[in-house]
Amino acid sequence: MIRRIPHCAHWGAFTALVEDDRIVGIEPFEHDPAPSPIIHAVRDWLDPERRIARPMAREGWLERRERSDRSGRGRERMVELGWDEAITLVADEINRVRDQFGNRSIYAGSYGWTSAGRFHHAQTQIKRLLNQVGGYTGHCDTYSYGAGAVIARHVMGSPADYLGLGATMDVVAEQSDIVLAFGALSPRTAQQEAGGVARHMLETHLRRLVERGTRVVLVSPRRDDVPEWVGADWWPIIPGADAALVLGLAGEVVAAGRQDADFLRRCCSGAEPVLAYLRGESDGIVKDAAWAAGITGLDAGRIHELAKALPGRRSFITMCWALQRAVHGEQPWWAAITLASVLGQIGLPGGGVGFGVSSSAGTGITVSLTRGPSFSQGVRPNDDFIPVARVSDMLLNPGAPFSYEGVVHSYPDVRLVYWAGGNPFHHHQDLNRLARAWQKPETIIVQEPLWTATAQRADIVLPATTSLERNDLAGGTRSDYLLAMQQVVSPRGLARSDYDIMRHIAGELGVEAPFTEGRDEMQWLEHLYTGLANDARERLDVELPSFDAFWSRGYTEVPVRKDYIHLADFRADPEAHRLPTESGRIVLHSETLAALQYADCPPHASWVEPPEWLQGARAREYPFHLLSPQPKNRLHSQIDYGHFSQQDKVGGKEPLVLNPEDAKRIGVGDGEIARVFNDRGQCLAGVRISDEVRCGVALLPTGAWFAPAQQHAESGVADEPPLELNGNANVLTLDRGSSAFSGGCSAHTCLVAIERYTQA
Repeated sequence: MIRRIPHCAHWGAFTALVEDDRIVGIEPFEHDPAPSPIIHAVRDWLDPERRIARPMAREGWLERRERSDRSGRGRERMVELGWDEAITLVADEINRVRDQFGNRSIYAGSYGWTSAGRFHHAQTQIKRLLNQVGGYTGHCDTYSYGAGAVIARHVMGSPADYLGLGATMDVVAEQSDIVLAFGALSPRTAQQEAGGVARHMLETHLRRLVERGTRVVLVSPRRDDVPEWVGADWWPIIPGADAALVLGLAGEVVAAGRQDADFLRRCCSGAEPVLAYLRGESDGIVKDAAWAAGITGLDAGRIHELAKALPGRRSFITMCWALQRAVHGEQPWWAAITLASVLGQIGLPGGGVGFGVSSSAGTGITVSLTRGPSFSQGVRPNDDFIPVARVSDMLLNPGAPFSYEGVVHSYPDVRLVYWAGGNPFHHHQDLNRLARAWQKPETIIVQEPLWTATAQRADIVLPATTSLERNDLAGGTRSDYLLAMQQVVSPRGLARSDYDIMRHIAGELGVEAPFTEGRDEMQWLEHLYTGLANDARERLDVELPSFDAFWSRGYTEVPVRKDYIHLADFRADPEAHRLPTESGRIVLHSETLAALQYADCPPHASWVEPPEWLQGARAREYPFHLLSPQPKNRLHSQIDYGHFSQQDKVGGKEPLVLNPEDAKRIGVGDGEIARVFNDRGQCLAGVRISDEVRCGVALLPTGAWFAPAQQHAESGVADEPPLELNGNANVLTLDRGSSAFSGGCSAHTCLVAIERYTQA
């Protein structure tokens, strides 16, 4: 007999068809107009060859504990443990480190997308546990938008713009005359959402733009960053040069005297120094179309024409999250805010600026009016942190200073890393450097369903269930539905849910009662749902169904914001609706940054040459700019081993997309294997030739499982870095903070060389 069970993954809600504890089919959510095909890959989470079946520990660590040879991580035999023994080892390590070195020496990394569920959210679970016993060192911001988040908060005063909670595509689709898209504005990149997604709506809004005849200009090194049927003008920009284009457009508007002087005076601070910069009065360089063309590789006439077309028309500028994952990544986002301010478009329907639209399914699409069903981390006893992308810096340089938002901090001396539900050997940059840093902590604990590269390099491994093997809730601030994630199959092997693992550890540490508050899994889900329903009733006068009715049906709609004009109140009366910035207005020139005098983050939006780009000196040795976008058929590294991901490989390797002229020049053919390399690393990839990418640019999607050739030592002793066999782009990317202000990741500042691979 086949059972129909509602569930949700990052790629969308679905019904699992289950027979004899096996998934025999997947049906998309009935109300989703454009479901992601990736939902059909979820059954591969249950692949027994990839699953961690039981608790295990590294043999050398069991023998010598914190005095073990840490180079044995990923090499030594793993020894099977019982759950009680494993939990005791974990609790003893937590106690040892906090007693001897203090809680800041425990790093609760746990950055990742392990589940769409809001209760079994691995990051929250581990941080709630550690908060009961004195705290931990955590991270702030995300790899997705670290540099952008910092500058957007500083300039605009809130996270709304970069979290997709400001301007939304429903209004843009109805009101905008011109959409200027930097990077992806595509259903391809909008397949997933952190808290799950019920309806994929971007395509609906894009089709409305087409229907209305809205002009769309795509600024990107790849043509398919907007669907072909949108009919966008493609501007194949040199990667890393976006800030120059935006500033050149703004300079043209100012030179023509068409800036909105009233908006700049009323709603912005520091406009005059910025206008002086655009006119060339501060540095002798006029920021105009010709100047921008020389940097961006674009046609000066097209830039001049667009600058003439923008004033007086309702224009919307969207910049994807990927754009700021670069050295000086703050600058293109700040430049976009500057251009929108010069045009006076902020606060108008269909005008202004947005960040991350289509970078996830709900960003710039849906804003829920209810609070999310999130499990609380509790009260944090300490405030030790690092910017999320500075993991290797922290491990390699204990005690060294780092700056964040203008304040100097110091890296902790981390002795214990506890990573739950994430895979830094996928998402971090310069993985060979991370491999060296990974040998520094005394103990590494990984809690994970699958034998990822990170789990393979642990001292203690705790097998967690996937979302299919437990009950949960999906939904959040960018969702129009709350979704029941009912258990689909029984747990595989000896795997336990994240909550049950943490509850067991909490008991060993003597804090089970405050950790659980006396509730089991289903009691917590009902508690979280009831809190959300009560809030909807009291604050919004909306009555949601009872928990039992919701759970039985599998979903309920929640109220969402509609026809909202972002910052309209501020525009109308900036004094009455002051922004939480240094001036109460949009900051075009920052007094804070002027005082800090950071060389890599000037006090206003600027063009600052990156250390690696196609017009720089390093391009003579490494002539390709490597971009590592999200793949079209998985999320990050999730289920990379599965059929759905593998069907897009080339010769079993991650596809490397090259322009035909580039492929001919270096002598590689479609379907052949190439070696991609720089002084940080090298990997193999399968060549795919396409005229959808700009000459000089190579696309290698992120997420291939890290597999360095075994003959090389990860310690860095070898003459050259190990050859990564699957096509993991992050053996090549730059591990450097975007600036001293943010410390965000710089993955897209990356030059490489490429050659045909001829070895057997």
